[in-house]
Amino acid sequence: MTLIFRWIAVLGAAVIVLMIPVPVGITPASWHLFAIFAATIVGSIVRPLPAGAIVFLGVTALAITKTLTPAQALGGYAEPLAWLVLSAFFMSRGVLKSGLGRRIAFVFIRAIGHHSLGLAYALVSSDVLLATVLPSNSARAGGVVFPITRSIAEAYDSTPGPSARQLGAYLLFTVYQCDVIACATFLTGQVSNVLAVRLAKDATGIDISYAKWLTGAAVPALLSLAFVPWLLMQVYPPAVKHTPDAARMAAAELHRMGPMRREEKTMLAVFVLVAALWMTAPLHHIDYAIVAMLGVGTLVVTGVLTWNDVTGERAAFDVFIWYGGLVRMAGALGDSGLTARFAQASAGISAGWEWGAALAVLLLVYFYAHYGFASITAHITAMFTPFLLVLLAAGTPPLLAVLFLAYFSNLSASLTHFGTTTAPIYFGAGYVSQRDWWRLGLLISAVTITIWTVFGLLWWRVLGWW
Repeated sequence: MTLIFRWIAVLGAAVIVLMIPVPVGITPASWHLFAIFAATIVGSIVRPLPAGAIVFLGVTALAITKTLTPAQALGGYAEPLAWLVLSAFFMSRGVLKSGLGRRIAFVFIRAIGHHSLGLAYALVSSDVLLATVLPSNSARAGGVVFPITRSIAEAYDSTPGPSARQLGAYLLFTVYQCDVIACATFLTGQVSNVLAVRLAKDATGIDISYAKWLTGAAVPALLSLAFVPWLLMQVYPPAVKHTPDAARMAAAELHRMGPMRREEKTMLAVFVLVAALWMTAPLHHIDYAIVAMLGVGTLVVTGVLTWNDVTGERAAFDVFIWYGGLVRMAGALGDSGLTARFAQASAGISAGWEWGAALAVLLLVYFYAHYGFASITAHITAMFTPFLLVLLAAGTPPLLAVLFLAYFSNLSASLTHFGTTTAPIYFGAGYVSQRDWWRLGLLISAVTITIWTVFGLLWWRVLGWW
């Protein structure tokens, strides 16, 4: 789609909304808000500009049209979760700069990387461990794990082309698919998880903490992370099954790195401290954002990060701008009564259905709609609240509806080679064809949907959540 047609799509979304008569009981200002929100969502999907710039324009439009006051339009940037995401990105920079991320990956590879399957588990374990506090899957899986994975493949003469299936195709595809699972496992697994939490709280009043998110994901995530690499070994096996050189290479790299430097030790201590404080939040009641800011402050004071490192983290400020803006728009829509009207109107879709049937059908629609999205954030922003309201109207237990939509928002990125920010990195390496990616992505989606539905429901029943 050319740039001009993308802008036509953005502006057209607003014009179409404004051409529709304002529903009874809805104020013109609320309808203008919806038009700007619709244009922002379409812009986030077709992307005539980066997502942050689109939301920046949307927030500006809210104020300049007097749809919201300037203080109201900018209110999302005072949201603690926006500062949590910003601070967590700064910690990602610390992990990369200190070299701790690479060391963690090599330790896993040295321990269990003697076979191709063990090597896959080692790389996946590195990504999962980093996901406990790092919300940037592109920094985590793309910046730390990807170059190591590719180096190992090339060490076994597996390069894009005829030798791709020697080792590289299996490793790269497996790591990507499991990174998607890691995104679903932790509140910090992926940046828009906090957006889903905020939208859920606005719609239901349910507040999903770091510990609750992880507790709910624990069983289905562990099963998925254990099963997916093994399954891909069966259906997409590499020619190289034994990889003793990978373990030796990791040992050599660790030897070259030498003992942990002061920066790594400090980063590890902050890593553990932040994770521990997040997990024990119900005991000390320190907000998650303040914990993350404490971690960043410690890194700056100890010299692991300089203030130039912090101010130079462009991706962090980009996410801060779009997150704060979208949170404010979504909150204003809820306050306007538009989402409540949508829930009333959509209740008829599943009228007379048992809530279980409505949940099953609507979750499948929500999951596979990701074929049309190049971003988990865009998917959540456009569809999370509407589907949540429909599920609630059908009688689905609120916590169940929130958890399924939150987890499935991440898992659905397995489908395509553009499903989330790390997908183009792994696909662009040239090891896996688009045909194989889509074919295997569909297979993995069936597996993860089954695991998270069956074992997730059983686990949440044990927890007394429904």
